[in-house]
Amino acid sequence: MVPIPGSHKDLLNEPIHAVFTTMMPDGQPQSSLVWCSYDGEHVLVNTTRERQKGKNVQANPKVTLLVIDPHDSGRWIEIRGEAELTEEGALEHIDQLTRQYTGKQHYYGEIFPAEQRAKETRVICKIMPKKVTLDAIHK
Repeated sequence: MVPIPGSHKDLLNEPIHAVFTTMMPDGQPQSSLVWCSYDGEHVLVNTTRERQKGKNVQANPKVTLLVIDPHDSGRWIEIRGEAELTEEGALEHIDQLTRQYTGKQHYYGEIFPAEQRAKETRVICKIMPKKVTLDAIHK
């Protein structure tokens, strides 16, 4: 595992949208705009087993996350690694991200319809960084 440099940890701890890339079954990359967090070891992205991101990670754990500083587009971090899916704590995590990114308390009922919760299985994609690339200017 490669550590996240202190100079860019804020990009993972502040409510900054990230681009999360997974691999489709046909080998094409699939990118989504996501909320993320950092637990000091893994970068965390929340999704569901039923969404394409979740299906892709289950089939191929190789992923990339790109976060660009919204105040300075020349400052960014790219994290390549392998992700594992876990249901443990996923509902609490999506509510934590909801509070951080929107100020609302709950994802289900405030962002997505409450009845959607019964139709999907929330998971955390725990990304283990294998390669970290930073912009050349702010290293």
